[in-house]
Amino acid sequence: MNISLRSEVYPQDVENVRNIVESTGFFYPHEVKIAVELVEERLSKGPASGYEFLFAEVDGTTVGYSCFGLNPSTKKSFDLYWIATFKDLRGKGIGKFLLEETCRKVKEMGGTAIYAETSGRPMYKPTRMFYENNGFICEAVLRDFYDDGDDKLIFVRRL
Repeated sequence: MNISLRSEVYPQDVENVRNIVESTGFFYPHEVKIAVELVEERLSKGPASGYEFLFAEVDGTTVGYSCFGLNPSTKKSFDLYWIATFKDLRGKGIGKFLLEETCRKVKEMGGTAIYAETSGRPMYKPTRMFYENNGFICEAVLRDFYDDGDDKLIFVRRL
């Protein structure tokens, strides 16, 4: 599979991101809305939004993306806000490629660590394993953060 990357955000990425995030089956409607709002924020404010994007494309079709940015209360710590691929394309190396390129870009921008958070619900076990298999360690667990029995896990990868 020949994957290309782009960092420029286009108006059609609003729907691209919505479709990708909805396809996963992992996120509540309000979470999908947040993912879309970050794209809209980038489109309206440009780099001043603080949101950076990488889009993975195969044969001209956007199949995955990451959204990340410098945590504004830090000097060198970046947050990985979103990373997702179409559900039907999971396990094909697109997410790993996106993550590696995101980490490379963060390091290029002066970042020394990238933080990702995810749910402790059982359905998120593949997500947690994805982070662990790609050099992240779980540094914090916030019990019942999202809801009763739904912990927030914070992973970090030092760059």
